[in-house]
Amino acid sequence: MDIEQIREYCLSKKGTTESFPFDEDTLVFKVLTKMFLLAPLRKWDKGESTITLKCNPEYTEELRAQYKSIYAGPYVSNKHWNTINIYEGELQPKLIKALIDHSYDMVVKGMTKKMRESLLN
Repeated sequence: MDIEQIREYCLSKKGTTESFPFDEDTLVFKVLTKMFLLAPLRKWDKGESTITLKCNPEYTEELRAQYKSIYAGPYVSNKHWNTINIYEGELQPKLIKALIDHSYDMVVKGMTKKMRESLLN
């Protein structure tokens, strides 16, 4: 998957916005006000495409044990976030989309009831 495919997939999800809240390099996708995907665009420009996704702690460990392309990344909680190496080609687009879905769902699940209701309306 390229960054445009990831971008389109993320923006197709209800309540999703994109922004650069940290710097001009890190593209962030949020559902309402909560982050679910980070993409360092400078790395993409160098051919080192990665994304960072929220993940259930138990699933985090399972994924890291199963795939060398999924690992603890910098600047985020290693317990709740995984960095996904896309450029080596180990992971199929179907799995990458499933991991994006999982991240989005984890974030929505952690929202207040009021936020979840506003997302549904």
